[in-house]
Amino acid sequence: MSTPFYVSPQQAMADRAEYARKGIARGRSVVVLQYADGVVFVAENPSRALHKVSEIYDRIAFAAVGKYNEFENLRIGGVRYADLRGYTYDREDVTARGLANTYAQTLGAIFSSAGEKPYEVELLVAEVGATPEDDQIYRLPHDGSIVDEHGSVAVGGNADQISSYLDQHHRDGMTLGEALKLAVESLSRDNNGGERTLTAEQLEVAVLDRKRPQQRKFKRVLGRQLARLLESDGAAATSAGESEGESEEGSESEE
Repeated sequence: MSTPFYVSPQQAMADRAEYARKGIARGRSVVVLQYADGVVFVAENPSRALHKVSEIYDRIAFAAVGKYNEFENLRIGGVRYADLRGYTYDREDVTARGLANTYAQTLGAIFSSAGEKPYEVELLVAEVGATPEDDQIYRLPHDGSIVDEHGSVAVGGNADQISSYLDQHHRDGMTLGEALKLAVESLSRDNNGGERTLTAEQLEVAVLDRKRPQQRKFKRVLGRQLARLLESDGAAATSAGESEGESEEGSESEE
């Protein structure tokens, strides 16, 4: 009689975590920054059909890196959760904290299940408040843990290097142009210390603008306005509320 193959629970979980981390690291990075009037999302993403950054509810947005089909399922689930809770109770009852807790339970259950592989995704959930102090940003790794972030955060790709650069250069009260410029500078840095040039066509940019008069604060920054912000010195940057158009929601490929 042969002896069954045994792997300790600690080793099995470590292997699953390493598998998920490698999948996430293959994707292009996403950066989220707080600025004076809200929260800006910047992703390296040449596609205009599939998005990494999406609206969830009035003041809440979602960003992700990893496998597209996996984080798209999570995005759809988040929209359904928000719509149901807002309809059943009140729109004010839909919060980033509640959404992050729901995502954490889902990711944690999948990660600890022996019957399926862990999701190769890392999520960001942000909510814009009435003041910068009320803004909320949550990062959810593959294992379902929740990290409460402040100021700036990066996920995917060389996130550690990007986060280090952001920690050194981000400051409170930045304009949208300054925050966007810093985000692009951080995404342009490669693992060898060199820099690439990222154009407007290679970027996906969206904001949660607290000064937007509509109830829905999410807005994509597109076309000429994005080009203007990238070319400006940041001080003369215009508000995201002047964006030329607003596209439909989706989620984006990591290839």
